[in-house]
Amino acid sequence: MDEGIQSTRKINENESSHHINLLKAFIHFDEENRSACRKFLEKCLQDDPETLIAYASLSFIEGNYEEALEKYTDAFNMIGFQPDLAYNISLCHYKLKKTSDALDVISEVINRGSSSNIEFFSHSDKDEEIEFVNNSVALEKACLVEAYNLKAAIQFESKNVTSARATLKDMPQRREEDLDPVSLHNDALMKTDSEVNLSLRKLSFLLSNPPFPPETFGNLLLLYCSHGLHDRAADILAENSHLTYDLLSQEIYDYLDASLMVTANPIEAVKKFETISNGHLKNLRRLIKAVAEAKSAGNEQLISIAKTDLEVENDIFIPILMAHVKIYWDREEFLMVEKLLRKNSEYCSDKTTWKLNIGHTFFVQQGSKFKDSLNYYRPFVKENSKESILDVAAIVLANLCVALIMTNANEEAEDIMNMIEKEENKRIPNETDEPIYHSCIVNLVIGNLYCQKGNFDFGISRICKSLEPMENKLGPDTWFYTKTCLLALADKLSKQMFILKGTAYNNVLKLLSKIDEYGKDMSPNW
Repeated sequence: MDEGIQSTRKINENESSHHINLLKAFIHFDEENRSACRKFLEKCLQDDPETLIAYASLSFIEGNYEEALEKYTDAFNMIGFQPDLAYNISLCHYKLKKTSDALDVISEVINRGSSSNIEFFSHSDKDEEIEFVNNSVALEKACLVEAYNLKAAIQFESKNVTSARATLKDMPQRREEDLDPVSLHNDALMKTDSEVNLSLRKLSFLLSNPPFPPETFGNLLLLYCSHGLHDRAADILAENSHLTYDLLSQEIYDYLDASLMVTANPIEAVKKFETISNGHLKNLRRLIKAVAEAKSAGNEQLISIAKTDLEVENDIFIPILMAHVKIYWDREEFLMVEKLLRKNSEYCSDKTTWKLNIGHTFFVQQGSKFKDSLNYYRPFVKENSKESILDVAAIVLANLCVALIMTNANEEAEDIMNMIEKEENKRIPNETDEPIYHSCIVNLVIGNLYCQKGNFDFGISRICKSLEPMENKLGPDTWFYTKTCLLALADKLSKQMFILKGTAYNNVLKLLSKIDEYGKDMSPNW
């Protein structure tokens, strides 16, 4: 009897000691004292699920994702499904670039959370009828927000932005002031194409109100640079220099360093981009060789890993190449742009960004190069318009139509323009979220073409027609092309290089009056 009591007392003492040491380990983990955390974990019961989870968290924070996945999985097998544990497992798969496995686990978290928390999804598809949910313990325990955010991140990195946006809309909807930092960050990233100014404000807000996702700092700087706001990016970098070492990778820092030098010292910026590019080209050659060797060995796993690594390196290299190219583009040295793009075709010729930019380079040189641009525009439009021609960017369609007209393929250009108008007419009754300007921009670019050729009478009439009705067609993008043409017209008239007919003058004055009327409330993209 006494031996039983002593045995029970010893077990209780061991459990008590275990919980005390585990608590101390958690405290040191929160204080980012990893060595002390590991020291107290070693004193805990090693086969306890909480100890395994703590070890896994420590391994994850240290970047040892394989070990973290193993520990999380062991704990999962011992205690069964728990949303937070399953989410951590999916996060490990994501870090190990096993996106398929990550998505499988995420789907289970979402399916279980959705079925047991139906009240989080009781809203209609119409924005005005959304019933927002509040942050609650139940929402936190279900890990639905985290799961949806990770799923959206995977889709976004796979360049499936439409699906990523849809995923964020599928998660339990909360008011903007209730959003967690990760959701707000992801929401900002999804809107960089359509609402740049809003995205910049959200990322700036996060940076000013820590804690925020580590990617916030780099994404804000890159977004400013991508829109030519180098001075603002430089200010932010200077104001937050303490974050540079911890939050910016060497690749991003080198890219930003070169980008911020473009305005002040473009020659030095070119040298920096060349140095950065050469480093990545070495990696690309090495990875291409690794893929070839894996194929020769017939090892499917090695082939998959090598291809993934090559894709990641390519995704890093292409923005660097395009930033390098843009320096020459802005100086209108288009032959140099063409030379650089051709020089790196071995590594990028299968990438959409490269194809479009080489197409644009041929297009802008005009003359005999129009035919060369068609070799890139035609396949791109065909590939990306299988569901709808409106899925192709308006400027690409506009350039394609102009190139066709300039190579005497007027009928093909007319067919494309008719297809665009038909698709736009189909979508008008559906009241889509974003205005559709495709037909308008195509006509505006054609109008600009005729104005450049000196036929202002026809060019202006085309532009006036393209903006009808003004209340539906006037927007930041359409105004950009309209003002380009009007400024060219004003320049020619001021130099008395030609005489504009009275009817054309009247059309211009009417156009400006309508723009003044409908453009007062028009907000820019950024």
